[in-house]
Amino acid sequence: MERAGSLYLVAADSKREYFKMYDYAADAVKRALPTARIGGPHTAGAGRFMDDFLQHCLHETNYATGKTGTPLDFVAFHAKGAPKVVDGIVRMGMGTHFRHLDEGFALVAKYPELKNIPVIVGESDPEGCAACGMQTNPENAYRNGTLYASYTAASIAREYDLAARRGVNLIGAVNWSFEFEDQPWFAGFRDLATNGVNKPVLNVFRMLGKMRGERVAVTGDRAYDAARIQAAGVRGARTDIDALAAKDAHSVSVLVWNYHDDDIIDAGSPVELHIAGIPARQVQMRHYRIDQEHSNSYAAWKRMGSPAHPTAAQVAELRKASELAQMEAATVATQDGAATVRMQLPRQAVSLVTLTY
Repeated sequence: MERAGSLYLVAADSKREYFKMYDYAADAVKRALPTARIGGPHTAGAGRFMDDFLQHCLHETNYATGKTGTPLDFVAFHAKGAPKVVDGIVRMGMGTHFRHLDEGFALVAKYPELKNIPVIVGESDPEGCAACGMQTNPENAYRNGTLYASYTAASIAREYDLAARRGVNLIGAVNWSFEFEDQPWFAGFRDLATNGVNKPVLNVFRMLGKMRGERVAVTGDRAYDAARIQAAGVRGARTDIDALAAKDAHSVSVLVWNYHDDDIIDAGSPVELHIAGIPARQVQMRHYRIDQEHSNSYAAWKRMGSPAHPTAAQVAELRKASELAQMEAATVATQDGAATVRMQLPRQAVSLVTLTY
């Protein structure tokens, strides 16, 4: 008991030292640059430490000033999922990821003083070890192909749903990816490119970068809601087919995905997008796609035979395959202010449809 108590005291002392460091840092930063924004604690997950930090910043004595409270301009924490290999197939842990997100949002919502404070998920990823490749962690094979892309699309939209349910002001989440030099091709590190060639997941961010305006409501009959995913992941007999949509004065954009936690690819399902509220008789439609044939350097590399040392010509081909591919461009007539776009959406595919007018 004495030894356990000593360990607890060390942990408590370390926590207080962190609070002290934060107080002095915040005081110095604010004196030097009053408009600077400072916050935290950027803990790996939301738990007792984060709760105590918020309590300290709001109600306890500031080590630097002797007054009550410490500057806190935003609250930040990390949330991760938990993929694993089941019967030789990678199974993602989106439910775990969402539970960690919700724990952080719940802690912020616990304090009325933090109403409307900006919340940042400083690291929001399918798991926690960016530098662990496939050789040591076979479950990280998801990082190379379309499973990572569809997971990213499906999770980003739901982060805002989870935040809205708790009434907190989520302003952004960071995909914590790196660059790993002099590594084998597609070694399964958490990066957006391998040896200078973009992975499919990067094209999801390119799609998001093409979306403009404010988020608008989406309804459908094949979507999992955020609460269901938080409870049990996407493990049912059917996949999650859902969308994120935005609109401004002259465009509508719809990001749609076909996702499941299990790394299985099939022909997917027919999808019909019915887009209403368009103040024009016709629109210019562009359809971008990530799947096994489009925006996918990993699939192209496998078709080459997975060369350990691609030739210059093969590298050029991989780079071309890594770019965001446009499947279709057409003029679409509207009827009663609505446009309809039909597609076949394979499992793990992500599409972006933009309508401009």
